[in-house]
Amino acid sequence: MRGRLRSLRLRGEAGYSLVEMLTVMMIMSVVFAGITTVFVAGSKAQNEQDSRFRAQLNTRLAMDKIRRDIHCATDVTPFATNSVTLKLPSGCGGDVSWCTVAVSGSTNRYAVYRQSGTTCSSSGIKYADYLTTPNVFPAFAHASGCGCLASLQLDFPVSLKGSTIDQYELTDTIYLRNSTRI
Repeated sequence: MRGRLRSLRLRGEAGYSLVEMLTVMMIMSVVFAGITTVFVAGSKAQNEQDSRFRAQLNTRLAMDKIRRDIHCATDVTPFATNSVTLKLPSGCGGDVSWCTVAVSGSTNRYAVYRQSGTTCSSSGIKYADYLTTPNVFPAFAHASGCGCLASLQLDFPVSLKGSTIDQYELTDTIYLRNSTRI
């Protein structure tokens, strides 16, 4: 009797068929593919956000550094929209030049460099990257007759995409505190 009960019990446990197993595996693969796509998209978005944050932070740091140099400067000569030479007293470290240089291999990407002396190139110290235009010094003003200090305008447009898409822009007009009032 015991053997007969055992054989009846084993016959009732047939298991899953091949069609059922394949159906479950297909459903699971669709679900896992969807989950993987979501994780990959999230990872790419996080990396892009980190890169954008680093570019913006470096641009803010460059703006602070050039602001300190401009505050200490007595004059800006010569003035161009893509480079300036700041005349600094010896107590501020002497003359420095700031310029934008095109990044090789890219059409709309520029970097901001600082170099001691009256010339500037990519051999200087790079302070900012991912600028979309080389003309980051749009205006220098030193009006006569008003008793005003000279001022230099800065415009740093930053975008990882090299266009106005997702562009972050830092602008400021900074006065040369050691310039003469004319």
